Amino acid sequence: MKAVIYCRVSTEKETQETSLTRQQEELMEFAQTQGYEVREVFTDQHSGYDIQRDGLLDLLSYVKDFDIKAVFVQDETRIGRGNGRMAVLHLLQKTNTSVYTLQDKGILNLNEMDSMLLEILALVEEYQRKLHNAKIKRGMKRAVSQGFRPEKNLKGKGNPEGRERIDAPVEEIVRLRKAGLTYEEIASTLKGLGFEISKATVHRRYIEFIEDKEV
Repeated sequence: MKAVIYCRVSTEKETQETSLTRQQEELMEFAQTQGYEVREVFTDQHSGYDIQRDGLLDLLSYVKDFDIKAVFVQDETRIGRGNGRMAVLHLLQKTNTSVYTLQDKGILNLNEMDSMLLEILALVEEYQRKLHNAKIKRGMKRAVSQGFRPEKNLKGKGNPEGRERIDAPVEEIVRLRKAGLTYEEIASTLKGLGFEISKATVHRRYIEFIEDKEV
């Protein structure tokens, strides 16, 4: 199984370099005992209250792009402090990425309040997605009832003046969706790979794939 390591110290003092090295060595050994293959190590010399840390941001992108199953840290404060810590844990939860800490000698042991907060965040986000999708669906139904035919707006569907069907990597869309990414996040990821694609197109391609599977 694939994993990454994250090490952080609070200041940029040269004396902290030793702490970063020690964290990395200990976490490398810890990850191996847990049966994980470490693919990358990310480090920061920055306050845990600030989520705008280069190493952390790189880690979050890497986890999504390479289907990383675990992040190893010395203790939960290395991830962050205050609300920022919960925000990072929520993002990792969305990609089904476990957090292991040396302090817990295994998976991060959250207190009852933190666990409840993560459950609430996940629930709220899911209902936000449902509401957003419901609005799109209602708007499309209304447009169709008024005579709009989206399939006829493509050159390949009989309209020589229509637009070309946007090239989209359907398999990648499906993979990212299964990984828990929203349509907006998938569109953003694909743009980084050179695909100029909107959230609506991502949604449409995904639904088309699901409907084809059901036929």
